[in-house]
Amino acid sequence: MPELPEVESLREFLADHLTGERITRVRPLAISVLKTYDPPLTALDGAEVTGVRRHGKWLDIETAGAGKDRLHLAVHLARAGWLRWYDTLPPSPPRPGKGPLALRAALDSGAGFDLTEAGTTKRLAVHVVREIGEVPAIARLGPDPLAPGFDRDALAALLAGERRQIKGALRDQNLIAGIGNAYSDEILHAARMSPFRPVRNLDDEDITRLYEATRATLTAAVERARGVAAGRLKAEKKSGLRVHGRTGEPCPVCGDTIREVSFADSSLQYCPTCQTGGTPLADRRMSRLLK
Repeated sequence: MPELPEVESLREFLADHLTGERITRVRPLAISVLKTYDPPLTALDGAEVTGVRRHGKWLDIETAGAGKDRLHLAVHLARAGWLRWYDTLPPSPPRPGKGPLALRAALDSGAGFDLTEAGTTKRLAVHVVREIGEVPAIARLGPDPLAPGFDRDALAALLAGERRQIKGALRDQNLIAGIGNAYSDEILHAARMSPFRPVRNLDDEDITRLYEATRATLTAAVERARGVAAGRLKAEKKSGLRVHGRTGEPCPVCGDTIREVSFADSSLQYCPTCQTGGTPLADRRMSRLLK
């Protein structure tokens, strides 16, 4: 799933390529992609793109036009979605319901982009709204961990009273926006912390270490992704990960073997030496390891 660093890179790319452009048309190619109907997608026809923002893992394409409402095209790529940019769109119109294509946006310049989603589980979401807060998931988002005001004390305040394990807390978009499965693994490895550790057991030193790992991990990932073409972002993300998706490989810090805990629809990776005192974690139902 694209997370904060990849979505921020896409935001920068789209801001450079879309701002000032006029939209010719935006059309859905998959029934499941469009989550709102008022205003309709056709309300974007003829509108000028005035900017592109990011809210957690959401892209927000802002538009305005003479005689038109100021509208937002909000996009969440979900687990298997992606954006493909064209300097010149293919001349043949796309066929609805064929392949992974979910939506196509065309610009007056002849450029444009497709939204695609692989697999049979369709979660990619597109909203057209007058105010970005009308998207419920965006309205509920917690603070951005790379925002200037997000400091160590802000993280401590968010975690106060939490009773979940730290892995789950970091992934909760209503608590902190933008961190998913991959970067929560990376942050916890950098913080030398078990993913199963209860938040209530963190002391002041732990919270400081977690904050520093969060900022450093995400900042480094954003810098790696900056300027990378959209088609190469997935490969760039994987190349920069130390533990996530690297089960069986040596830890780049200590050399121990990276291990995995599997769940019904996901998995986590960690280093026993760096994060759990050398003891492998059992699965989530059996483990009682807290450190």
